Amino acid sequence: MEKAQLEEEVQRQLEILRRGTAEIVSEQDLGVKIRNSLLSGKPLRVKLGADPSAPDLHLGHAVVLDKLRQFQDLGHQVVFIIGDYTARIGDPSGRSKTRPPLTGDQIDANAKTYFDQVFRILDPHKTEIRYNGEWLGHLSFEEIIRLASRFTIQQILERDDFSKRYRSQVPIFFHEFFYPLMQGYDSVAVEADVELGGTDQKFNFLLARELQVQLGQPAQVAFMMPILPGLDGVQKMSKSLGNYIGIAENAVDMYGKCMSIPDGLMEQYFTLLTSLPEPEIRGIMRGIADGSVHPMAAKKRLAYLVTERFHGTHSAAAAQANFEHVFSNRASTASADIAYEKVMLPPEFAGLHEVAIVDLLYGLKAVPSKSEARRLIQQGGIEIEGQRVSDIGFRVSLDGSPIHMRVGKKRFLSVNI
Repeated sequence: MEKAQLEEEVQRQLEILRRGTAEIVSEQDLGVKIRNSLLSGKPLRVKLGADPSAPDLHLGHAVVLDKLRQFQDLGHQVVFIIGDYTARIGDPSGRSKTRPPLTGDQIDANAKTYFDQVFRILDPHKTEIRYNGEWLGHLSFEEIIRLASRFTIQQILERDDFSKRYRSQVPIFFHEFFYPLMQGYDSVAVEADVELGGTDQKFNFLLARELQVQLGQPAQVAFMMPILPGLDGVQKMSKSLGNYIGIAENAVDMYGKCMSIPDGLMEQYFTLLTSLPEPEIRGIMRGIADGSVHPMAAKKRLAYLVTERFHGTHSAAAAQANFEHVFSNRASTASADIAYEKVMLPPEFAGLHEVAIVDLLYGLKAVPSKSEARRLIQQGGIEIEGQRVSDIGFRVSLDGSPIHMRVGKKRFLSVNI
């Protein structure tokens, strides 16, 4: 490969990999590694570690998996590490208290479900599956002590979650300090060139870089992706918070949940979860801002593209048709046998394209509090156009036609827009 062609290919790969990234430490190092890979013909080893703390993956995980797939499509090797050993400690990243360790049976059960989901995105032929018990389980106590001696307590306390707990006098157990060391040792064991994860993993990634250098390896590139906000638009997507879209959900539910995200998240979801070119995404967002593109139309396109990725064109089209039948043709879906109480949309929602179901229920005075609204939703006590709402982050379209709701067992509302 001639020098000009080489540099062109390096820049091409960097441009592809740069999209949607929160931070790369460092992009210059990544360019060097890609260049050396092209010259040697040896693919980069790109690591992702996953503790099997829950069996289901959601679109927040897909953000990182998509970036791994980009590395694969560029000819590189993914090393997917199931943290069977580190799960016995539990990663304290972003947590305000000690995370309970998992049992061996829980780890095995959760790990088995990972692969069917992961390989919806990754190429199994370019994925090396490893368990970190392979190397961590064979370290002697002397080797562990020597590993720990390479870093100071002051360095470990620089990690944000540890420092907050220390200042707040929340207990930090000694074994938790070993988690970043163990994750760093994973990078050494698999000779990682790049490590991918969320921005909450930055401390662990940088510690791994330092450990690799101390042990005579080139430092890995720390490649950090944004944390995807959940359906509530506030907290990160999480199954425990109920604001998630699972990658294994059926097409109808996936499409419907995508339609419930806040308008303000559309650009981020388009960028991180679809392959739509960035100039086209910017055009959509400009159109929403100047009124030439209706937010509902943009969101339908987003929901279609995300659903199509995981279920194919036919299922995505069917899910969209179902959504339009149920939610867009509201007048025809209301039962004539039900006596609806007619109410007006509260004035504070005037001019909005959509509203959170919790806010709408509270604004209509259909519930005494927002916590009661959440309770009713979680217990299956809310329906819109005959469809049960199970997601507390669900957002209701205000497209001009009446909204037919069931609140509790016996109250039926027809909300005039």
